Amino acid sequence: MSDLLPRRGRRAGVALAAVAAMALTLTACSADDGGDKKNAADSQITIFNGSTGTIVENWNPFSPTFLQPTNGLIYEPLYYYNFAAPAEPAPMLATAHSWSPDGKQLTITTREGVTWSDGTAFSAKDVAFTFDLIRKTPSINASGLKITSSEATDDKTAVITFPETSYANEAAIVANTPIIAEHIWGKVDDPAKTINQNPVGTGPYKLKTFSAQSYVMEKNASYWQPDKPQIQNVRYIALATADAASAALIAGQVDWMSAFLPGLEQLLAGQKNLTYVNTPALTTSIFTCANKDLGCSGPQTDVAVRQAIYHALNRDQLNKLAGGGFAGTASPTMLPPERDAKWIGDQANATIPGAADVAKANQLLDTAGWAKGADGIRAKGGERLSLTIQTVTGWSDYISLNDAMTQQLKEVGIELKPSQLSWNEWNNNQVQGKYQLSLDSIGLGASTNPYATYSLKYVTKATAKVGEAAGTSGNYSRYSNPVVDKAVEAAAGTNDEAAQKAQYTIIQQEIVRDLPYIPIYVNSMLTEFSTANATGWPTNENKYALPASWKQWDNGVILSNLTPAK
Repeated sequence: MSDLLPRRGRRAGVALAAVAAMALTLTACSADDGGDKKNAADSQITIFNGSTGTIVENWNPFSPTFLQPTNGLIYEPLYYYNFAAPAEPAPMLATAHSWSPDGKQLTITTREGVTWSDGTAFSAKDVAFTFDLIRKTPSINASGLKITSSEATDDKTAVITFPETSYANEAAIVANTPIIAEHIWGKVDDPAKTINQNPVGTGPYKLKTFSAQSYVMEKNASYWQPDKPQIQNVRYIALATADAASAALIAGQVDWMSAFLPGLEQLLAGQKNLTYVNTPALTTSIFTCANKDLGCSGPQTDVAVRQAIYHALNRDQLNKLAGGGFAGTASPTMLPPERDAKWIGDQANATIPGAADVAKANQLLDTAGWAKGADGIRAKGGERLSLTIQTVTGWSDYISLNDAMTQQLKEVGIELKPSQLSWNEWNNNQVQGKYQLSLDSIGLGASTNPYATYSLKYVTKATAKVGEAAGTSGNYSRYSNPVVDKAVEAAAGTNDEAAQKAQYTIIQQEIVRDLPYIPIYVNSMLTEFSTANATGWPTNENKYALPASWKQWDNGVILSNLTPAK
C-alpha cells in the first residue's frame, strides 16, 4: 500500500483475529464525518491508502513524498493508461499527439474547455511550461527525460523537442507527468522544495481541509468532465496500523482500502455492502542499498551476499505463511512472467525457484570469504553478516515475510533483523538511501514496456548519493552499471520491439547477476470496497481502472466514476 506516489505499490496484510477483535471496538461514523451520505450534495466516502502515523502535508506532484491524491485527484496527465485490463490510452488533458519521423519531436493537441480549479483557463501554454520547467530543473525530472525545448505554438498545440529519439519515453511523457499551471508555478522559487500548500489543478477534486490525522478533498465544481464527480467529499485517514483499517472496513468506517486479508471471502461473507477485486501486478522484493560508491554501507553491498539471499529463500513456504497462497511466481528479470513473457530474453530467467538452494547459498558465501562463527552467523574482516530489514508498522503480510525469512536466512549464516517503522520514516529511508534492506514492490511503471521498469529502477541517472532523494520513482538501490545504462539508452532510441528486446536481454543478464532488488513473489493486489455510501467501483468483470487505493492517476478515474448510494 502507499500514498502513492507514482513509483510503487504496497499491500498491507492483517490477521483475522485482529480484525474481529478490533471491529468490536469500533462504532459507526458520526454525523460530523459525513452527515447524510445518501444525499449527493452531502455525499462522502472515507479512504485508507496506507498512511500510518502522522500525515505530513505535501501536495507537490514532483516531490518523492507527496500525498497520494496529488496525482489523479488534483493534477492530471495528458493521457491515462489502465494497467488492470487491455485498453487504449484514454485522452485526458490531451486529445491527440504525434511524433516526428525521427522520434525527436512530439506534438500534443490539448483539450479545450478546461479550467484550473481557481477558474483560470487551461491551455497548451501550461503543457509547454510544465515540460520546460522539468527541462530546467533536474531535481524534479523523475523520469530522466532529456528535453531540448518545449513551446506552445498556439493555445491548443504544444511541441516538445528531444535531443535524441525518444519513442520509449512516450508513456512517461504523456501518462506519468502531472501538468501544472504556469500562473501558479511560474512564481515558485524552487519547484523541488515547495509543499505546494494551496494546490491548483485540473482534476476532479481540490483540497478542502488538512490535519495531521486526516484530510478532505472536495468536488471541483468546474471539472471538465460533465457530471463528474458525483461524490462531494473524499476523506483520507491515517491509522496506527493496517489492522485498524481493516477493522474499520468491517465496521463501516472505511469505504475503500487495499489490503491482503487471509480468508478474505469468508471474512466478507456476512457483509452485504463489502466486495473486493484482485489485480496482481507487483513483484514483492527485498530492496537493497547496494552501491558503496554512492554511500551504501553493510554486507548487502557485496553481490555474493545478495545472491546468497536470493538462493536461500524458500518462496513456496513464504507464499504459504505470508501470501496466503495467493502469490504468483516472480522472475529475476523483475518483469511479471505471465504478462511480460515476450520480453524475457533467456527462458532460464523466466521464473525464480520455489524451493531454497541452501547448498548454493552456502557455496557463494564461502567463496566470498564469509565464514561462520561459533553462533552460526558468518563474518568477514571483522564485519558480522547481520542485516536490518525495514517494513511499515501494521503491514502484516510483510511482517510475516520478515519473520519467515529470518529463519530461512539463519540456515546459511545470515542474521536478519526486522524493524517496523511509520510509513513516512520507511518511505524517507528508501528515498534517501538510509537503509540496508527494505520490503517493497516493483511492477507499475508508466507502461507495460520493460523500459518503464528498467529506466527508473536500474539506471544511474535515476539515483543519487545516500542522503539525497532518488526521485519520485527512482533507483532506490543506488545501483549503477554502465552496461545497463547503455542498453536502456539504446532501447529508448528505437520503436522496433525486436531491437528493444535485444537490449532488455542485455539488461536482464546484468541485473539477474547483481540482484540490487531480490524478488520474492508476484503478490496479489486485493482491494476492498463498501457500497454503503458509493457505487460504481471496479469489479473483477469490469476493471476500468487499477483499483488499489494508493494508485496515482487511477484514483481520480475511479472517484470520477462513483455515484452516491441510493
